[in-house]
Amino acid sequence: MPDLILFNKPFGVLSQFTDHENRPTLADFISVPNVYAAGRLDRDSEGLLLLTDDGKLQQRISDPENKMDKTYWVQVEGDISNEALDSLKSGITLKDGATRPTNAVIIEEPLLWERVPAIRERKHIPTSWIELVIREGRNRQVRRMTAAVGFPALRLVRVKIGPWTLDDLNPGEFKQAQVSQKQLAALLQQ
Repeated sequence: MPDLILFNKPFGVLSQFTDHENRPTLADFISVPNVYAAGRLDRDSEGLLLLTDDGKLQQRISDPENKMDKTYWVQVEGDISNEALDSLKSGITLKDGATRPTNAVIIEEPLLWERVPAIRERKHIPTSWIELVIREGRNRQVRRMTAAVGFPALRLVRVKIGPWTLDDLNPGEFKQAQVSQKQLAALLQQ
């Protein structure tokens, strides 16, 4: 059975094991040998990152063609409008092409850990929280999408990938799980 690691990637950590500039990496948190990230989270994003020792599972999770749902909680600058949500739901045209339609809803501010460093807050500009579910994974896609509709992302936390959730993992913590052959077969057939 393939191993799967669910990791709560802290802000400022790279989604790789090495860095020539000595910035924080996965190696600072995960000592399990022979696992590789299944997808990425940019340095400024937080939350669920999956790692595995199985190439087929890694491909299934990370390949945008597989359309595996990825759920994000995003704090944006301003009171997000229904028009902006409708645009996100329909798909946005970015410089690298149109995005697929998404699920986008306004949510209450979630109970999360304090981010270090804290996000910049402006006294006279409110913020909103949205939940955004995408089925692809372009470079900084969620940030580019919210900016394109006029609501730049201030904080971005991935909370779910396919059937796996962040649950109660604190930043920097991970837990190991095993994917049964039955689960793997089901994932590979989707």
